Amino acid sequence: MARIRKIEIRNFRGIRCLDWMPSDGVNCLIGPGDSGKSTLLDAIDLCVGARRNPQFTDTDFYRLNVEEPILIAVTIGELEDSLKSIETYGLYLRSFNKTTGEIEDEPEAGLETVLTIQLTVGGDLDPSWILVSERAAALNQTRNLGWNDRVRIAPTRIGAIADYNLSWRQGSVLNRVSEERAAASAALAKIVRDARATFGNEAGEQLAGTLSTVTLVAKELGIPVGGNVKALLDIHSVSVGGGTISLHDQSGIPLRSLGIGSTRLLIAGLQRKAAVQSTVILVDELEYGLEPHRIIRLLDSLGAKEKEPLLQLFVTTHSPVALRELRGTQLYAMRRLEDRHVLRCVGIDDDIQGTIRLYPNAFLARSVFVCEGASEVGLIRGLDQHRIVNGGPSIAAQGVGLVDGTGTLLFKRAKSLQSLGYRTAVLRDDDAHLAPELEQEFSNDGGEVIAWRKGRALEDEIFISLSDGAVLKLIELAVELKGENVINDHIKSATDGKKDLLVCKCELTQENRSILAKAAKSKKSSWFKTVSTMEIVGRDIVGPDLEKSEEGFREVINRIFNWVDNAGE
Repeated sequence: MARIRKIEIRNFRGIRCLDWMPSDGVNCLIGPGDSGKSTLLDAIDLCVGARRNPQFTDTDFYRLNVEEPILIAVTIGELEDSLKSIETYGLYLRSFNKTTGEIEDEPEAGLETVLTIQLTVGGDLDPSWILVSERAAALNQTRNLGWNDRVRIAPTRIGAIADYNLSWRQGSVLNRVSEERAAASAALAKIVRDARATFGNEAGEQLAGTLSTVTLVAKELGIPVGGNVKALLDIHSVSVGGGTISLHDQSGIPLRSLGIGSTRLLIAGLQRKAAVQSTVILVDELEYGLEPHRIIRLLDSLGAKEKEPLLQLFVTTHSPVALRELRGTQLYAMRRLEDRHVLRCVGIDDDIQGTIRLYPNAFLARSVFVCEGASEVGLIRGLDQHRIVNGGPSIAAQGVGLVDGTGTLLFKRAKSLQSLGYRTAVLRDDDAHLAPELEQEFSNDGGEVIAWRKGRALEDEIFISLSDGAVLKLIELAVELKGENVINDHIKSATDGKKDLLVCKCELTQENRSILAKAAKSKKSSWFKTVSTMEIVGRDIVGPDLEKSEEGFREVINRIFNWVDNAGE
């Protein structure tokens, strides 16, 4: 069962330089759009796929510079005996050290025997493939994999060429499920005479094992094929060969007419049955055409939950559902750092795993803002909604995700995201400094720390900083949400019974504003400490009142949105 051990890319599309050692199982590439995820899948497909004449253009070169050749090298391990044949490939066999990622040009005891396939494209746009070997080069010898060997190790790309994989074409998944073949050429003349049903009966006998497998997999995955699938001749087909025969349902309708999601599920299920012959799968935009429950089913079908995976999967996704379903060891954040790309395994750190489950959208963003609590998240979202209504850019459009740091986890979560290459900022209270050492480390590594003014939490800021009219609206909202008696009791409790709601409303002094802020933070039933309620505060009260608020408060809000607005830089 062939496995990709190392991928090296130079000057291909948006990737100047990339070196990566994928895992044996699921490799899910995450990150913002245009970070190179699909390009990596295309590089694998072009280098080791069973393609005879792929077309290249100037746009395939990094920054259109055709003077720098495209180079893609893929090192293959877990070689079957025919690929380790001394007579055939002995001069090209190499050694791979899984611990260091180093490749030695000669096989060595204790290291895995591998082959490296290299694709080179120069300014003439003519691609060439060779097996990499310094020994062979010294002897002025070159060769590529034999075509049959190449077909055996070629990855299956789900979603790109569904029609191909639902016909008995060379390299299709149906030809990997079993060794059965139908005599299409002889049958074609007969089909002209006796109609396609006659051939269908004969093909049903010749391909019984494969058809049974397809039917079983379709039923297991809940894909409607109307009973037992058949192998019939496509009437549109003008060529005679394996591709002339394709899968049809019980009524004779070609399975290529299935929806995108059903097609992906079916091919994924079939690929598991064919894993003995082909183990590498490429899936771009995993979620395309699938509802959430079918995304989960597709991942299960591809072996995402298995301890010993049969398949090596390379997948890209922008689906929060997929992120929640996969382990941190199966997720790789792809980032461009100056002139090179890196992939960092998200890992199984508790802080990261918890963040993935609660805030998967953040891992699909370019930048992440980690907030002290849910109320800060809600405030920023509300202010963002106010900006959008007034013609400003949205946080989402600028690729910024919001995460609740839940107080004590604030800098741990921020540091974890920062270590994965995300541009990260923190918004914290200043009434209690919880982790000064972690904050300093985060800042030293380029993180942005924004805090409310000295000694203040969010409630302090909004009750003390806003205009009288806005503070009265805050009180009205609190009464609407909690009831007048509850708000009155909170104020009495905060002042040991010395003041009540009526006094604070009538006299918005600095002292009474501070009392309102203290009461709003009541641990039993805080007034605004949820995302939804603070969204209302930000959108309907703070945003419209911002120009009337204290200058120091405005400066903090401006710092937040200046950081957001620079997300694309």
